[in-house]
Amino acid sequence: MSNRFIASTLFVTLALLAACSNYDFTLNDRVIYTPDPLFTDYDVPDKGLRECIKEAINYNKVSYASELSALSCSEAGIETLAGLSTFTELEQLTLSSNNIVDIGELASMSVLQTVYLDNNRIIDPVPLYELPALQRVDLDSNPQLICPASGSLLRVAHLTLPSHCR
Repeated sequence: MSNRFIASTLFVTLALLAACSNYDFTLNDRVIYTPDPLFTDYDVPDKGLRECIKEAINYNKVSYASELSALSCSEAGIETLAGLSTFTELEQLTLSSNNIVDIGELASMSVLQTVYLDNNRIIDPVPLYELPALQRVDLDSNPQLICPASGSLLRVAHLTLPSHCR
């Protein structure tokens, strides 16, 4: 066998093994690589939100809360966002078509850039006012929303409000 054949076979084998990121790799009965475990250190009481976060962690192979930068949980039956602030590096959050009333949990998410909260039951948008990175907000179809005061979401380049606020 030529060295080229052995090298290419070894390369293909290693590439296939690398795709199995949830497995320990051993050589001569010695572990040479162990992947980081998936992140589980969070407490989210809402079942819909908890399941959505779990799926995102598994799909993105998240080992630390700070590694989750986007979360899409539309039509998940979510009622409360309690515990979501564990994920401090969320930049994009989609929570369309749920049953969310209180968004206070979002107030500490300083890197949040995009948030879709349309088709919920949100009343108070104030937790969004001080988010420095916020660029896009969708609050459409929240019939009880207290309309934001003029200039309160000044940093937001794309703002969608319910018809009663336009």
